[in-house]
Amino acid sequence: MALQVRVAPSKVVSQNLLICVILFYTVYYVALGRYWVMLKVYVLDVLAPSDFKTNPSWLNTNYKVLLISSEVTFCGLLFVLVVEEWVWDYGISVTILHVAITSTVMLESPLTSHWAALGFGLISMICGDQILAYCLFKDNLIYPDLDDF
Repeated sequence: MALQVRVAPSKVVSQNLLICVILFYTVYYVALGRYWVMLKVYVLDVLAPSDFKTNPSWLNTNYKVLLISSEVTFCGLLFVLVVEEWVWDYGISVTILHVAITSTVMLESPLTSHWAALGFGLISMICGDQILAYCLFKDNLIYPDLDDF
C-alpha cells in the first residue's frame, strides 16, 4: 500500500494562511499596546512590527517592548485552533511573510540580532504549537501508514 496523504485544496490553505497572518498581527498589536503601557513608553509607532532599526540594548525601553511583543506573538498558540495540524508549516509561512513585509516597509533586511529573535521565536512557535496540537487533537491526527513503505 502506498503512502496516502490528504492534501487540502489551495483555497483552504490560502484562507487558513490569511487567518493566521491576521491573527499574528492582531496578537502583535495587542501585546505591543499592553507592554507599551506596562513599561510606560508613550509613543506608539504604527510600524512597530517592522521596526528593526531600533538600537538593540536592554537599556532601551522601546527595544524591550518590541522584543517582548514579538516573542509573545511568536508563541502563536492560536494557530492551533485555526489549522489543527501542520502548524509548523503555517508558522514558517507566516514568518516568511512577516520578514517580506518588514523588509518591504523598511526597504532593507533585518539586522543580525533581529534574525536571532525571529529564529528563537519561530522555533518556540513550532515546538509549542505542535505539542499543543498533539495534546488537543491526538485522536484526529493523520498518521501515515508506513507498513508497506
